[in-house]
Amino acid sequence: MRYLANENMPGSVVRMLRSQGNDVLWAAESMRGESDVAILSQAKADARILLTCDKDFGELVYRSGLPTTSGVILFRLRGDSPARDATRMIAALCEPRSWAGHFSVIDEDRIRMRPLPTSPADL
Repeated sequence: MRYLANENMPGSVVRMLRSQGNDVLWAAESMRGESDVAILSQAKADARILLTCDKDFGELVYRSGLPTTSGVILFRLRGDSPARDATRMIAALCEPRSWAGHFSVIDEDRIRMRPLPTSPADL
């Protein structure tokens, strides 16, 4: 799988995904300080699934009309245990799902997936 991990994604998750053979571009390594628009544009250009803990991407995708055929996964976890959050992230990403073309929200006990708009007219 090809992912673009936003800067706010834990390094342990990035390392685990890479060790499983995934192609992971981590913004903390190569796009530090870039805007959310630039991050989303890069994910689209590279056909990567964007991994983030930043709710602003929902706003960008749905309200500002930034469609992507790649996909966005938003993690909405408690944050009280980084190790538990990382375990949940990896477990969810290992489930057999088609993340491409969806805005997905992963929380403590469920995964919600909504199709992404394919053009601004779909908003």
